[in-house]
Amino acid sequence: MSDPNPRKRVLSGMRPTGRLHLGNYMGALYNWVRLQDEYECYFFIADIHALTTDYADPGDLSDKSFQVAVDFLSAGLDPEKCVIFRQSAVPAHSELHTLLSMITPLGWLERVPTYKDQQEQLREKDLNTYGFLGYPLLQSADILLYQPDFVPVGQDQVAHVELTREVARRFNQLYSSAETPEVAAAKSDKEKIKAEVGDNAIEAEILPEPKVLLTPSPKLPGLDGRKMSKSYGNTIMLSDAPDDIRKKLKTMVTDSARVRRTDPGNPDVCPVGDLHKVFSNKEKIEKVYAGCTTASIGCIECKGWCADSIIEEIEPIRIRRAELEANPERVYQILADGAERARARAAETMQQVRSVIGLG
Repeated sequence: MSDPNPRKRVLSGMRPTGRLHLGNYMGALYNWVRLQDEYECYFFIADIHALTTDYADPGDLSDKSFQVAVDFLSAGLDPEKCVIFRQSAVPAHSELHTLLSMITPLGWLERVPTYKDQQEQLREKDLNTYGFLGYPLLQSADILLYQPDFVPVGQDQVAHVELTREVARRFNQLYSSAETPEVAAAKSDKEKIKAEVGDNAIEAEILPEPKVLLTPSPKLPGLDGRKMSKSYGNTIMLSDAPDDIRKKLKTMVTDSARVRRTDPGNPDVCPVGDLHKVFSNKEKIEKVYAGCTTASIGCIECKGWCADSIIEEIEPIRIRRAELEANPERVYQILADGAERARARAAETMQQVRSVIGLG
């Protein structure tokens, strides 16, 4: 018997870059952990996506994917509550990408803002490839394959979901009049249609347009004040030991107005202040503002307080990570089980897609 009140479905993924840092955690993973209690969640490691920019030097993708999986689990993703898997373990991602590429106008891909931006930022790499041009469509296939209700993103990523919605809309316009065998067989029995394939089955909208699920994405600067990124070498890792975190924070840039210890500062223009706003409690933030703006505390003391707050947040993650690293078989089994569940769900979509296109 079907669930009369099924949970809404959510889908998101992350490229395997190895161990995750605080920016990865607060930008996505922190929110995912909370979503799994409310939604039916699918979270994947986008290892095929890694090849769109790093095809010439992919490194050990298997180990990088393992490290990301360990951080997923350490941060609180629960395989009993959500599905965790590697993208490459579900071949339907590539199949749906191929089929959608047949109907997607070239101009749609060329106008994606990140297409020219990344080409400019990664000049040292040859990105004149079909894979790089088509990676936004692969993202669309990743999403639409699971027919999710929502895609969790920050405000700055809302535009990225629009291509997926446009592709779904075009697919449905092209094939909405197609009648799958499942619907045809049930047409004479409306109750059967409602019970087995939903109230809107006759319209056969195979790829519903996913909605954006806005999630908090706080500003998280790296040690040099720029956005925290491995490519800048300015990260604090989820796996960093407390002493390493304190050592890194001592080198972090601060408000440039505080040249001398007696100069007052402004936490609102200080990268350390930005970290306090994310990790420190209200009382500590008030102390930071009072001490910094009156020069009654120095930057070293402020950085020490910040380190305390960060360590309090991520030390449990680091401890769980060490336990999982000592038992890699458990991690690989979770990924295998997740891939099996993802393949089963993906197969439902692909059966419908093949049928309406004429490949069934």
